[in-house]
Amino acid sequence: MTRFDEATISRAILDTYHKELTDRLVGDVLITGAGPAGLMAACHLARRGLRVTVLEKRLAPGGGIWGGGIGMCQVVVPDEALPLLSEMGIRHVAFRDGLHTVNAIEMASGLCVRAIEAGAAVLNLLTVQDLCVHDGRVVGLVVNRSLVGDSLPVDPITFSAKAVLDATGHEAVVVAALQRRGLLVSDGPEGKRGEGPMNATEGEAFVVDNVSEVYPGLWVAGMSVCAVLGGPRMGPIFGGMLLSGQHAAQRIAAALTNASTTGGARA
Repeated sequence: MTRFDEATISRAILDTYHKELTDRLVGDVLITGAGPAGLMAACHLARRGLRVTVLEKRLAPGGGIWGGGIGMCQVVVPDEALPLLSEMGIRHVAFRDGLHTVNAIEMASGLCVRAIEAGAAVLNLLTVQDLCVHDGRVVGLVVNRSLVGDSLPVDPITFSAKAVLDATGHEAVVVAALQRRGLLVSDGPEGKRGEGPMNATEGEAFVVDNVSEVYPGLWVAGMSVCAVLGGPRMGPIFGGMLLSGQHAAQRIAAALTNASTTGGARA
């Protein structure tokens, strides 16, 4: 058995984490919320060679996947999301009417592993408290330790990026911070803001079709789309979340490519 002392264990954690944290203070894309949309977006963006960091306020990444429906570890996806499940190496079982069940623990774990393998960093226990806005554009996030900044007078630190994706779900934390500062966010397609009541079919389509840049440098995906733009919630069906993350990655990557040719979107 290898011999070691407790101080060496602590140093291994401190040195390794400090290096990753320092390396990630400046990057291409910051994603808040390590749920299905955020992790899918992170995986696709990182695979494109972009420097991606995911900030998760909870101990366990995975968002609402873990609980399945009322604590039962099964979630549902429609036919349209099967290529993404296959791409992520996540198994499914055909049910009926174009629906499939997926083990929630396998989905959450699989998405975490694929995002990290692709090169994204996933940092848990970090809470977004505010934004950095320069010249009318979001250029970073103000972050504190979860359960610390809200209870103690401890100052936060800042992460900078060329684009920020709010994938925090029902809370839409980053957009809410923008609204608290009195900065305008575009209305939904029917002039609505705030999440609507349950309509699974419409909600699945809404979170994909309405992925958008709601303020220069700030994008929304997943349930944040519904919370900000007035779409309905959809419960424990997750195909739209996966597809929303993929669509957000495509749009953000395209926007950054365009900005690099025109000299914009500097972190």
